Amino acid sequence: MNVTIRGRTSHFRTVAFDAEQNRVQLIEQRLLPHEFKMVATPDFRATARAIQDMIVRGAGAIGAAAAYGLAQGARAFRGRDLERFHRHVEAVYQTLKVARPTAVDPVNAMNQARITMKAGETVEEQQALALAAAEEFANHDVQHCEDIGRHGAKLIRSGMKVLTHCNAGWLAFVDIGSATAPMYAAQAQGKKFHVYCDETRPRSQGATLTAWELGQQGISHQIIADNAAGHLMQRGEIDLVIVGSDRTLGRTGEVANKIGTYTKAVLAKRHGIPFYVAIPLSTIDWNLRSGFKIPIEERHEDEVLGAWGITSRGRREYVRVANPGSSAFNAGFDVTPAELITGIITPAGIVKPKDLWAKRRQLGHAS
Repeated sequence: MNVTIRGRTSHFRTVAFDAEQNRVQLIEQRLLPHEFKMVATPDFRATARAIQDMIVRGAGAIGAAAAYGLAQGARAFRGRDLERFHRHVEAVYQTLKVARPTAVDPVNAMNQARITMKAGETVEEQQALALAAAEEFANHDVQHCEDIGRHGAKLIRSGMKVLTHCNAGWLAFVDIGSATAPMYAAQAQGKKFHVYCDETRPRSQGATLTAWELGQQGISHQIIADNAAGHLMQRGEIDLVIVGSDRTLGRTGEVANKIGTYTKAVLAKRHGIPFYVAIPLSTIDWNLRSGFKIPIEERHEDEVLGAWGITSRGRREYVRVANPGSSAFNAGFDVTPAELITGIITPAGIVKPKDLWAKRRQLGHAS
């Protein structure tokens, strides 16, 4: 997407790779919307920490970061012994895999890279193939988001009021986004609509990231408190809900997404409002058979007990909000059942959640 800073507009990808320096380049998302900054991770462990600490976050973005991190680790290996190289790559893979356990994109991206690497007969050839596979994943991520936008734009009509939750936008992918892709495509078609951004506590990605993106893009929007959505739905002020996903089960149609998504789906069902989930193919898990088997990441309680912000002097500081001495529970994700979802917007078209498995060949499943 294009970013305008102090009157100057430039195009950026959320995740990129510097092959000469063997570094993964990332937008430091924790500083947004107050400061736009690019950072570079010097090795695969730093890349894993960047994923874990949410310097980079969002399904496609951490998938690309993990794929580049795998290539980064592979390219750092010195020597010609393939057996030692494979042990090294396995250690790199495991380090990146556990950084964010709920999302499936990193695992899918790295698994595909490792399959691609097998075609190489030497360490050097496999190193080159690892980077090529990472670049391919990143480019496919962008293409998938473009296709999601093309299919999803028809859901948006001029005058609509659309709700989204968390950030499934350009910042959550390599470019364009999933939930925002239909919005950007609809805007390009000349449609005028309004977006409500859930603040998305405790990290407030809707208030900080989605609102910043929509502002950059010139789309009419307002931030709402997480608990305000039901009030707006009750009064007919929301026509459509579009969210993203960190893992969608191909066998059942269940969707794991940022905590609070399930609540919005229940509310939408109660008020007869269409509820859509937008995903690239890399977000589909074809193996798990139950949403209760999805590993739900539990993050540090400080995210709930306080908040980061900018002081009047421009300093970024953490402020404790909650009662001193109280503890907090902080699940990062919840799971939405298929029956609450109107449709899944995929690069191959809009699919009913229960039809994912029947259409698995069209959606990239090998068997």
